[in-house]
Amino acid sequence: MLANTDTRYGLIARLFHWVIALLILTDLALGLIGENTPRTADTAEFLKTLYSVHKTIGVSVLFLAVLRILWALTQPRPVPVHPARRAETLLAEVIHWALYGAIIVMPLSGWVLHSAESGFAPILWPFGQNLPFVVKSETLAQTAGAVHGLSALVIYLTVGLHIAGALKHAVFERDGVLARMLQGRDAGTPGQRATTPHAVPPLVAIVLWAGVIGFAVFGPKPPMPEAEAAQMPTSAPVATAAVPTSDLPAWTVQEGSLGITVMQMGAGVEGRFATWSAAIAYDPGAGTGEVSVTIDTTSLTLGSVTAQAQGPEFFNTATYASATFAGPITRTGAGPDHQVAGMLTLVGQTVPVTLDFTLDLAGDTATMAGQATLDRRDFGMGAGYADESTVGYSVTVDVSLTATRAP
Repeated sequence: MLANTDTRYGLIARLFHWVIALLILTDLALGLIGENTPRTADTAEFLKTLYSVHKTIGVSVLFLAVLRILWALTQPRPVPVHPARRAETLLAEVIHWALYGAIIVMPLSGWVLHSAESGFAPILWPFGQNLPFVVKSETLAQTAGAVHGLSALVIYLTVGLHIAGALKHAVFERDGVLARMLQGRDAGTPGQRATTPHAVPPLVAIVLWAGVIGFAVFGPKPPMPEAEAAQMPTSAPVATAAVPTSDLPAWTVQEGSLGITVMQMGAGVEGRFATWSAAIAYDPGAGTGEVSVTIDTTSLTLGSVTAQAQGPEFFNTATYASATFAGPITRTGAGPDHQVAGMLTLVGQTVPVTLDFTLDLAGDTATMAGQATLDRRDFGMGAGYADESTVGYSVTVDVSLTATRAP
């Protein structure tokens, strides 16, 4: 029998129940394995596959959950086997509706988290990686991650209670409740509904989920994520950049940004250095000068892989807390195009780097924007990532700043 009756679950309801249950338990296991696996070059491919499967299962659960709820709304719900036990029946109904919320909120928040981040473990799903109206944002990703994490705690609790209740009915009472969902057998007396109003359990579940989501969104939070703080204009140095020895006019940085873009899993992941300083000498008439930059590498943020990027395989900030770049400035044409052919010292390696930039002058104010491309292999970074399937070789550096001529 495909449809439900007053005393049994039909085949379709039972298939939805067991398929979703199996997928959820599998996904929870994959998530726990991923959380407890170190992020290294040796585990990168394994984690990529694991999280891709994890996310794909989550999206599958979301679509199946919508279908299951739509089906349930068209079907009679079998009567409670013990309608006189009001508290027990109410608890079972609340858990039932809380689980409905879990199979919607948990995968949806995970998809939002994935969409707000970039470049790690793509969803193996034909509908693409992103959700409409979900922008790339560390703050949004953090909020969605908080909802996802709290949802996991709710689902651990509700699934545990659900399983405990099923075992109670099957082992101690042997009243056919589990067999009704497992084999489609009849259990309960037709027409004997619980005395609790039908609206109470879903309302309780809605309040529960409103509290979970509200706490994640509006509850206590750490200070602004460094990734977004780094996007704000900054020129506050952690260490003073070396002052150019030139007699050319000096310029003082008022604001600016220093960012990098790394290809990860075929997608660009943007990061920022929050703290850096630049000492600049430049003659607008001759179009020549020199620059010296000091970068606090510990201020790097790179989305969800910040800790890995700061680790020993890449920037190794515990050993090399700063990087320097210095070189002469030359104008490369009659217009605003300029170039610095300098030397970059990073993780103990010094490599020639060319920064091309445009410079716009308005009186004593200069605005520049430039870009350089590095190869991580030149600095021995990510040596364990021998190809570009996980982490690309090229790193794009983007810099912009506004400076004023010193008196």
